[in-house]
Amino acid sequence: MKTRITELFEIEYPIILSGMSWISVPNMVAAVSNAGGLGILATGPLNSEQTRGAIREIRQLTDKPFGANASLMLPGAVDNAKVLLEEKVPVINFALGKGDWLVNGAHKYGGKVVATVVNLHHARRAQDYGCDAIIATGNEAAAHGEDVTSLVLIPHLKDNLTIPVIAAGGFADGRSVAAALALGAEGVAMGTRLMTTKESPLHDHFKKLSIEKDVYDTLYSKRFDGIFCRVMKTDKAQKAMKKGLDLPAAFFNGQEIAKMLRMPFFKLMIGAMLSGWKTARQLAYFANAGKAFQLATEYGDLKRGLLPVGQVQGLIHDEPTVAELFERIVKEAKEAQAKLSASLV
Repeated sequence: MKTRITELFEIEYPIILSGMSWISVPNMVAAVSNAGGLGILATGPLNSEQTRGAIREIRQLTDKPFGANASLMLPGAVDNAKVLLEEKVPVINFALGKGDWLVNGAHKYGGKVVATVVNLHHARRAQDYGCDAIIATGNEAAAHGEDVTSLVLIPHLKDNLTIPVIAAGGFADGRSVAAALALGAEGVAMGTRLMTTKESPLHDHFKKLSIEKDVYDTLYSKRFDGIFCRVMKTDKAQKAMKKGLDLPAAFFNGQEIAKMLRMPFFKLMIGAMLSGWKTARQLAYFANAGKAFQLATEYGDLKRGLLPVGQVQGLIHDEPTVAELFERIVKEAKEAQAKLSASLV
């Protein structure tokens, strides 16, 4: 398969691993890159020292191109992003902030920068300050899609941008990859489908649920982590959606985050308060959601954990290796293309 994205990143298939906290770890990143796609390391749960160590571990596991992400609103994210530049990561993916300085830094060593966006306004800004591509997140996606579905968002962005569009949200097999390319995307980012593979560190409890659940079994709300977020429908998720922000829990979860980042909790709390109520409230949501996401992914805690998933969980029926999945996807995409070509004669 050949698109502008395969040429830009020097990969075999236009398939990208979404940077998912506690899932997109070095082994998983390397598995995707070694199979011909682009693995992206999630740095959200890492401090700068851990980020540097993870990058170096990936380089021991693969000689293929890989990427790493940074959600710039999160505490410690800017420090992690600086490490990505220092380590000359081939592809840097950022979200929730302005990344012009990342573009400038990465381009100095020949790196590429991709912004994750949910609308044309943010996509245009990313293009204007030199991003090499964007990941367009549709409503169907796990976690942070917004109002517009991938079916509409992809051609809308394609019509208004000159840089390549990578589609995220609703992609799990070869049919959907072929559809994304037909809509104007140059590649797809997969999270939910790749979570349920042999190499994925997702806990078996949630792998099993991902196979059992249907396309209808997700919940979409601002009440999980403060911005629109899609998670697996469970008893815990339904309770969390009704309750909303738990400030006492955020206080204790914030202490865990400070410890993880090796930052004095007092400094973290004061920084959040000085940033204004809106930002402080958002960080409190992130503290609680981050803990719940970790409980699901790492510990398989069905009572307290929340798992971000896309609607495509209902299209997942097995747990292949990443390489097996990619071979299947390519075969299905070619079959879909041939069938479509025959239909349009």
